[in-house]
Amino acid sequence: MTAPVDVVRSASGSHSLPVRFTSAVGGSPRPRRARTGAVVGVLTVAVAAVMVGAIQITANIGYDEARAGFDDALASTESSATVVRQDVEELTADADVAELLVQTDSGILALPSTRDELSAAATAADEVSGPAQDLLGADLPVAGPKPDAFWDLFAASSELAAQTGDLQRLDRDLGDVAPSIADTATRVTDAGIALLASAAEAAPAFEAAHLSAKNDAVVALRNAASAASLTTALDESAVGALVAMQDAAAQVVATEQVELAEKSGPLEGARLEIEAFARSLAPGVLLEFDWNQIVNGAGYNGSMGGLTRWWWDDPDRATIELSNSVAEQWPSERSRALVAHEVGHAISVKCEDMYDSSTQDSIEKWATAWAISMGFTDDANGVWAYGYPPQSYIDAAYGCR
Repeated sequence: MTAPVDVVRSASGSHSLPVRFTSAVGGSPRPRRARTGAVVGVLTVAVAAVMVGAIQITANIGYDEARAGFDDALASTESSATVVRQDVEELTADADVAELLVQTDSGILALPSTRDELSAAATAADEVSGPAQDLLGADLPVAGPKPDAFWDLFAASSELAAQTGDLQRLDRDLGDVAPSIADTATRVTDAGIALLASAAEAAPAFEAAHLSAKNDAVVALRNAASAASLTTALDESAVGALVAMQDAAAQVVATEQVELAEKSGPLEGARLEIEAFARSLAPGVLLEFDWNQIVNGAGYNGSMGGLTRWWWDDPDRATIELSNSVAEQWPSERSRALVAHEVGHAISVKCEDMYDSSTQDSIEKWATAWAISMGFTDDANGVWAYGYPPQSYIDAAYGCR
């Protein structure tokens, strides 16, 4: 270390400066401007990092909101599509049945106007289901995985927003078409049921117009009409109900033609008058008639024969067989009394609890008593063949109508 200079002892009027003011420790100091620049650089990087972080957070939040909106729109659209798809499938099925009914209807029973309305309803169903099918055929968008970088998040959010708008428009369109599908389905169903109801309602008049038909055919028509009247939906059973009614109606016509052919000839007019007379005595009982030369051992030499078969089950029905001589002697009191006796057997299906049906004698006495109660007093009413019935039977017979 250099010794300090003694200023007092130096030359007068002058002094000498020391070579160094401090000890020899340390070097030159670091420049102040370099330190400031480093601080500014660090701050800039920090600010940039904060800004990027904020942008990243904003991008994440924006994407999450866009994704939530997309998911909601997708769920709503899928729900609407499910409902519309089910409705369209049901409408298409109903329309298919409606077209089958139109093709099947022969016009033998149903009113033509009901068939025309059903055909129009089926056409309307095709017109409504077409646009709905187009909407249902649209491909629904699928959201991809969430990106990482904020620039990708912003792009994905924009795409989700556009897809959400498309979904919302499709959802609205599905909602708009749904009521027309429901209305058309109701129209088709109502028109189909109306056609079946029209055919069922026509059955009684059709039956009345073919009185000579066989009982089995008439019963089949009644059963088919009853089943058709209970139809509430359009399905295969609805078509089956119409087919059954029409087949039964065709059998009614066919069996009547056979019966009329058998009754044709000189006695046809008398036979038909007798059948009408018998039906008038037993309203509500389904009567079928057969004619032969000999019935129950009678028919020759002025004798008359009759034979009746009846069934206790529903509906009330019977078959009456008469000899040709009954028609030959018509409308004599003898002929009328014998027919009344046979109708007494037939109408017993409505009054089975009024007499003892356990023996043939009591059965015949009942038929005779019923004829008497109806005012037919000629001995052909059964008195000649079976004797006079008990008064109790006659009294009971007044209650059988």
